Amino acid sequence: MSTSRIYTVGIVGARGHTGAELIKLIAAHPQLSLGFVSSRELAGQPVADHHAVERGSAPLLFENLDADAVAAKGVDAVILALPNNLSAPFVTALDAARPDTVIVDLSADHRFEGSWYYGLPELTRGDYTGQKHISNPGCYATAMQLAISPLLDQLAGPPQCFGVSGYSGAGTSPSDKNNPELLRDNLMPYALTNHVHEREVTAHLRVPVEFMPHVAPHFRGITMTVNLWLQQPLAREQIVDAYRRFYANEPLIEILDEAPWVSRIAGRHGVQIGGFDVAPGGKRVVVVATLDNLLKGAATQAMQNLNLALGLDELTSIPH
Repeated sequence: MSTSRIYTVGIVGARGHTGAELIKLIAAHPQLSLGFVSSRELAGQPVADHHAVERGSAPLLFENLDADAVAAKGVDAVILALPNNLSAPFVTALDAARPDTVIVDLSADHRFEGSWYYGLPELTRGDYTGQKHISNPGCYATAMQLAISPLLDQLAGPPQCFGVSGYSGAGTSPSDKNNPELLRDNLMPYALTNHVHEREVTAHLRVPVEFMPHVAPHFRGITMTVNLWLQQPLAREQIVDAYRRFYANEPLIEILDEAPWVSRIAGRHGVQIGGFDVAPGGKRVVVVATLDNLLKGAATQAMQNLNLALGLDELTSIPH
């Protein structure tokens, strides 16, 4: 376990909501230092004008860096907070110039590649064997997998997942899905089959999953309501006990008796799972999971993965 070394970290795509959360977590980390922050839109502006970071004698500026420029920075780790389908040039340049760089990709680009470690720590940290390439799971996909996994070996059919996200999940580029005027008094369904997170969960849990996403007027936080059909009847107490045992040693996962509220998870780094309503007959259970899509759904999970890759305590800088 490293105790004193300072590791340098760069962020590519830092204008977005997740980039802002990453900067906060890195600023609070005793062994990480921001080596660079790349944002095309904010290039030239001091990072400290936008985020609570230390103002040094040479203030850190946002830069507009291409892949080769990122690789030339020579940092220990790079977090790619880019939209889907944009990571490849950065990975190629970093692998060529400095193959020991830890790369954490927040996009979906590498979530289906066996050569990348898929970093949902509560479920996959046992698969980590020192890989330098880490794919951060999707926000909805994190909620689904954590809600389903304790009963995975009991399932009699595909889980049905009804997801609702705050509009920060739609990013900062203007669209109907992050337009507060269009969302007011509204719930907007979209991508109701074959969503990338549906394919992601199906691939990693190795069972078909059905997922129906929606975006709501609140800014941040996901509610995931999951309908599970079981092979054998189970009492509610057995189900709750299964979840408590499965996550007994996970500080970021809280098992509640009642269904969690999204308003209570916003700004928090963990996951709440509860509800556990069992239909007559004992073979159908409905479970609700909530998490902050910008934190455990993105930045917090990236920090867990980065800490793991650097040999640091997984929860360093993460309030819990």
